[in-house]
Amino acid sequence: MESPLELGLPAVGNFQHTHTVVTSRVVGSRSDGPYFKLGNLNSRGDSVTEFSHRQSRNLLLAYQSFGVVYGDLSTSPLYVYKSTFEGKLQNHHDEETIFGVFSLIFWTLTLIPLLKYVFILLSADDNGEGGTFALYSLLCRHAKFNLLPNQQAADEELSSYKYGPSSQTGASSPLKTFLEKHKRSRTVLLVVVLFGACMVIGDGVLSPAISVLASVSGLKVTETKFNDGELVLLACLILVGLFALQHCGTHRVAFMFAPIVIIWLLSIFILGIYNTIYWNPKIVFAISPHYIIKFFIKTSTQGWISLGGILLCITGAEAMFADLGHFTASSIRLAFAFVIYPCLVMQYMGQAAFLSKNLESVHNSFYDSIPGPVFWPVFVIATMAAIVGSQATITATFSIIKQCHALGCFPRVKVVHTSKHIFGQIYIPEINWILMVLTLAVTVGFQDITLIGNAYGLACMTVMFITSFLMALVIVFIWQKSILIATIFLLFFWIVEGVYLSAAFLKVHQGGWVPLVLSFFFLIVMYVWHYGIRRKYKYDLHNKVSLKWLLGLGPSLGIVRVPGIGLIYSELATGIPSIFTHFVTNLPAFHKVLVFVCVKSVPVPYVSPEERFLIGRACPRPYRMYRCVVRYGYKDIKRDDGEFENHLIQSIMEFIQMEAVEPQISSSEASSSFDGRMAVIGTRSFESTPSLISAEQEDVDIDESIPSSRSITLRRLQSTFDDENPQVRRRRVRFQLPNNPGLDHAVKEELLDLIQAKEAGVAYIMGHSYVKARKSSSFLKKLVIDMGYSFLRKNCRGPAVALNIPHISLIEVGMIYYV
Repeated sequence: MESPLELGLPAVGNFQHTHTVVTSRVVGSRSDGPYFKLGNLNSRGDSVTEFSHRQSRNLLLAYQSFGVVYGDLSTSPLYVYKSTFEGKLQNHHDEETIFGVFSLIFWTLTLIPLLKYVFILLSADDNGEGGTFALYSLLCRHAKFNLLPNQQAADEELSSYKYGPSSQTGASSPLKTFLEKHKRSRTVLLVVVLFGACMVIGDGVLSPAISVLASVSGLKVTETKFNDGELVLLACLILVGLFALQHCGTHRVAFMFAPIVIIWLLSIFILGIYNTIYWNPKIVFAISPHYIIKFFIKTSTQGWISLGGILLCITGAEAMFADLGHFTASSIRLAFAFVIYPCLVMQYMGQAAFLSKNLESVHNSFYDSIPGPVFWPVFVIATMAAIVGSQATITATFSIIKQCHALGCFPRVKVVHTSKHIFGQIYIPEINWILMVLTLAVTVGFQDITLIGNAYGLACMTVMFITSFLMALVIVFIWQKSILIATIFLLFFWIVEGVYLSAAFLKVHQGGWVPLVLSFFFLIVMYVWHYGIRRKYKYDLHNKVSLKWLLGLGPSLGIVRVPGIGLIYSELATGIPSIFTHFVTNLPAFHKVLVFVCVKSVPVPYVSPEERFLIGRACPRPYRMYRCVVRYGYKDIKRDDGEFENHLIQSIMEFIQMEAVEPQISSSEASSSFDGRMAVIGTRSFESTPSLISAEQEDVDIDESIPSSRSITLRRLQSTFDDENPQVRRRRVRFQLPNNPGLDHAVKEELLDLIQAKEAGVAYIMGHSYVKARKSSSFLKKLVIDMGYSFLRKNCRGPAVALNIPHISLIEVGMIYYV
C-alpha cells in the first residue's frame, strides 16, 4: 500500500510532550477524504486479489515451516517408545500397557500442541512475533512491569505499541496493581521469563544431540552392526555439518529442508497405516481415554515415572510459537492441523500395533517396524529428517537470544540478518559455535538416547509450564478476560503439564541435570547483564547535568565552539548526560552543533521508519543543541547502510521547519520546560523532502575552504579509509536550501548553520565506561558488578561496533561509574 509520502504529499509529524500529546496537522493522511475514495474505487476486486495473495503466501509459508518449525516434532517417533519402556516399565511389556502408552501419546498430542499451541497460544502473538519474550513485551506494554525506566509517553503512540485491546478500556485489576507496585514481584516475573528463555537455549543444545543420535542408531540393526563409538563419531560429524550450515540462513535452509520433512512425514504415515493394518487393527480403540485409566491402575507409580519418556512426543511443539516471527499463525496452524498431527498419530499408532505383537522390539521399535525392502530408504530419510529436526530449536535459540539482547538481558553479540526480504531470519555466529560445542559435549558425554531424552524432556516441559503462566497473565491484562477464565486455563494446563514435569524431575540424576545446569549458567549471565545495565542507567539518571546551570553559561557554554557536528551518545532519553561535562571539563572545546543521541529498544517487535526518530531541542535555539531518540523494536534490523547520519541531519532540518509553523512551540520557547517536547520525524528518501535540495556525491574532493573541527590531514585519512574499505563506505549527501523568500530569517540561519556543520564533519562521542561497585556495597554486589558485569562488558561486542559507528570518526570519553 502506498503511503502519503509516496504520493508526493508532505507529512508533518506529531509533537509530543512528556505529559501531554499535541497532535499537529497531518497533510495527506489515510483518513483524508480524497485518499479514502481513491482507495475504494475497486475495493471488491482488490479484496479478492488480496485474499488470493494472502492464501498463496500462507501456503508457501506453510511449506517452508515443515523445514524449520516441525522437523524436531516430526522426528520424535524415533525415540519415544524406547525412552518410555526403558526403566520402570521393563516389567510391563504387554499389549494392554502398550495400548495405554499410545492412548497417552494421542491425548498429549491433542491437548498440548493442538489445543494449547495451535488454537490458543498462536492467537497471543505480539505483532506477529511469538515466544516467551513476546508475551513478556506484551505485558510490559499493557502494565508497568519493565524494570528499566527509560520508556517515554511518546513510545505509547507507536502504531505497533497499541497492538491488541487498549489497556485503558477497563479498570485496573488488583493483580495488576500489585505487580506494578512491588518491585520484587516484577523482578520475579523477569527471572521466570529469563529462566524460560534459558530452557529454550537448553533445547537448542539437546535437540540436535538426541535427533541425530537416534537417527543413526538404526545402523545397529543392520548386518554391519556398528558399535556405539562408531555411531557417536558419525553423529558428531553430522552435527558439525549442521551447525556449519547455519550461516546460510533460515530462508535457504527452509527451502532445502522442507522437501525432506515432507517425504519423511509421508513415509511415517504410510508405515503407520501398514503396521496398523498388518499387525493389530484393534489399536484404533486405544484412542479412548479409558485405556489411560487402565494403564495407571496396572502400572501405578511405574506408569507415572514413565511419563518422562512419553512427554518426548511433544518436544519441539514450543517451536511453533517461538518461530512464529518467521512465518504466520495461519501457515503454522494449516501445516500442523492438516499434515503434522495426522501423520504423527498414525505413526505412533502403527508402532504400537507392531509392538503389541513384537514385545521384544521395544528397544528399537521404529527401525524394527520397518519392512525389510524399504529399510535403507527410510533410514536415509530418517537421518536427513533428524538433521532438519535440529533446525527448529536452533532457529528458536537465535530468536530468543536476539530478543533478550534487545530488551537489555543479554550481552551484545553479532546478529547477522540472513534475508533482505524476510524480517526476523537471523544467524548469531558466537551462539552458533557455543551451541555446537555444547551439543558435541552432550553427545560424546552421554552416548545414550534415554539419558539425553530425560534432559530434553525436562527442558521442553519447563518452557511449556512457564508459557502457560505467562499466557494466563495475557488473558487477564491484554485480552481483558475475567480472572476466572485465566484461572481455568492455567489450572487445566498446569495440571496436565505438572504431572509430566514432576515425572521429568524424577530423572534429574539420570541426565535431567544438564538443562538445569545450562539454564542456571545462562540465567546468571542474563540477570548480571540486566542488573549492570539497570544500575548504570540509574547512575546516569541521577547525575544528569543541571539545565539551569547549562543555560547560565550562555550560548557559547563558556567554551570554544568549533565547526562541525558532535553526536553525543547516551542512554538517557531526557536531560544532559554527565559525559558532556566530563568532556568539556578536560577539553574546553566542542562542536558548533551538538546532538544528544539515544538509541533505545522499545517493547515492540518493529518500529516503522515513519516513527523511528524523536527530535527535539535540548536547549533554546541559539545554543544549537538538539536531542534525537532513535527507537528500535526487539526484532528490528539495524543495517549498516551509511544512511543514519544523513537521515539524522535531514530529520533535524525538518524539525526546525516544523517548529517554525507550530504556535504552541514558538510561544513556549522562553520556557525552560522544552526539553521533554519532541516531534516524531519519519525517515524518507532525500529526494522526497520538498524544502531541501540534496545531492548525492560518490567522490567528493576535500574542500579546504570549509572550516572543520578535523584537520585536513584527518579528512584525507578519512577519504583514504573510504577508498580502501568500499564495503563500509558511507554515502555522501550534501544538503542545500532552495531560494524561498518566505522562509523566516532565524530559521534560515539555523538551517545554514546545520548544513555548514554537516559539511565540516561529524564526530561521534561515546563514553568508554568502567562500572565499579561502591566501597560501601555488599560483597555480593561487588562480585556481580566488579567481576561478573565487568567481565561480560570486556568480552562482548563494543557499543560503537554494535551501533555501526565509523571508527575513524569516533571519540571515546573515559568514565568511571560507582554504582
